[in-house]
Amino acid sequence: MRVKNFAVCYNNKIQNSVDAKNNLTQLLIEQNVSCEVLDIDNLKDGFDFAFVIGGDGTILKAARFFAKFDTPIFGINLGRLGFLSQTSREYLMQSVQKILQGQFHIEERIMLQSGDNLALNDFVIKGNSHGRTARLSLKINGNAVCDYLADGLIISTPTGSTAYGLSAGGPVLAPKLEAFVIVPICPHTLTARPLVIPDNELVTVSMGDCENGFVVSTDGQNFYECNADIEIKKSLHNAKLALLDDSDFYTLLRDKLRWGTSPAKMS
Repeated sequence: MRVKNFAVCYNNKIQNSVDAKNNLTQLLIEQNVSCEVLDIDNLKDGFDFAFVIGGDGTILKAARFFAKFDTPIFGINLGRLGFLSQTSREYLMQSVQKILQGQFHIEERIMLQSGDNLALNDFVIKGNSHGRTARLSLKINGNAVCDYLADGLIISTPTGSTAYGLSAGGPVLAPKLEAFVIVPICPHTLTARPLVIPDNELVTVSMGDCENGFVVSTDGQNFYECNADIEIKKSLHNAKLALLDDSDFYTLLRDKLRWGTSPAKMS
């Protein structure tokens, strides 16, 4: 793809992000590339490509915004894990050169939608009574599936399967799979297990005995209360992640999560 208009997105409240932004813009200037600098809390459209500086939370926020405009994003990690990022500050120069030389590809990631809310990772639904389990009724395509007595439910994309869903005991899905994962959080039963479903199905979560309604979170960032059934489906928008040509999901699993590495080798 031919890139004309670049954006550099960063968090002006974090000094490391400010420093990385300055380094990146200087690198682009040295390559005679113009760009516009945007704070992560004041994003706008009109770009062919966006560099996003920060941890996974910053990248998720940018992904939800730019997905509506089909703008690819490239993550530069400043956080602890950086599962969605492609490079770090130490390799910034090499990565920018690869981007400018076109040595990258765009991978589209499916997203979830509930009303006007989008999620690249997941929706998390919990009862509004703090410190208590909730009874959550799950339907798929209008058919009753399960009543959970649990701390909550995670409805996750393949991208989000390595996030909260993994911590709650869910499976890891390769990001190109067209599927969702439904993972109960601390279910009060021995029979409730994570469920993988096709991404063209409609998920409905009902309140059960949640007299005070639900608290719903989007990618662990946007929280809102709901007193009615929640419907979650595949979004019409896809997140577009710019990945370097030498990137590989399974290598990322091993490097970031120490997948398949024995405890002796980790020490």
